[in-house]
Amino acid sequence: MQRVSIIVAATLLTAGFSFAPQEAAAQSDRMSFFLTSVSPGHGADLGGLEGADAWCDHLAFAVGAGDRGWRAYLSAAPDGGADAVHARDRIGSGPWYNWAGDLIANDVDELHGDAANLTKSSALTEQGTIVRGRGDSPNRHDLLTGSNLDGTLFEGDGDTTCANWTSSSADGSARVGHFDRTGGGENPTSWNSAHGSRGCGQNDLRGTGGDALYFCFATEPPEM
Repeated sequence: MQRVSIIVAATLLTAGFSFAPQEAAAQSDRMSFFLTSVSPGHGADLGGLEGADAWCDHLAFAVGAGDRGWRAYLSAAPDGGADAVHARDRIGSGPWYNWAGDLIANDVDELHGDAANLTKSSALTEQGTIVRGRGDSPNRHDLLTGSNLDGTLFEGDGDTTCANWTSSSADGSARVGHFDRTGGGENPTSWNSAHGSRGCGQNDLRGTGGDALYFCFATEPPEM
């Protein structure tokens, strides 16, 4: 936990984030979903699931939405006797709304079905901004997920979660999706399981059209 706190604190200070609540709160008090506007900067080394969740918390806190039990949409492989973790089981039951107040999905099944409202224009950051996708420069549309289409752990021939989100090595890989629902790979229009990354470092991820970004979901309803 101490390592996670140090990583998050140092990165937030470097990026110019304040630990005090900001005057400009999220436009929608209902926000329970966002795409991270920036990564911690260590590639797919997020400090594990704990560190990834902490990053969601801090980004949300910076816009006045830190009271909602934020979780990263990430799966993790079995390790040290622990069972596999499936992204779909981490994020609560919904419904989820973006910064603008638009419904993303009512529940977990809808989120992983054709009715999910996930597009480039709806996958807003915690600040309400649209992230550059395919056709933009730079392209940042690859999302870290480690998951199958149904939100369970993607199990390939090798590493699919960059050592459970603790590696920034050129070795290894992470299963990624496309938030803009376009691109290459086995499932180019999938938001959560399009293809594997080239490696786990920040430059490796950028080389395949990403930037170590991921989705954050609130597991608790916002305080109204």
